[in-house]
Amino acid sequence: MRRYSTSVIEHALPVPLTEVETGAMARIVSITAGHGLTGRLCAMGLVTGVSIEVLQNAQRGPVIVALCGCRIVLGRGMAEKIMAE
Repeated sequence: MRRYSTSVIEHALPVPLTEVETGAMARIVSITAGHGLTGRLCAMGLVTGVSIEVLQNAQRGPVIVALCGCRIVLGRGMAEKIMAE
C-alpha cells in the first residue's frame, strides 16, 4: 500500500483517507458514500473543503483525525470513502 507524505499530497490527485500518512494535513475533496454515511460524517463536521490532520493511520485499525481541536475515530471502511488531497 502506497503512503503519501505531506509534500506529495499537496500536488497529487485525490486519494482515499486511508492512504494519507500519519501527521499529514489533508483537505477533504469528496465523499463517495451513501446518504446514511454521508449524513453521519456531516454531523461530525467531515464535509467537503474541510482541512484535517491525520493523527494515526497504521496499516490496520482505525484512522484518527483531528478537526477543530477534536479527535474523530473512523473505521477503515469509512475512511476509504473519504477522498482527500
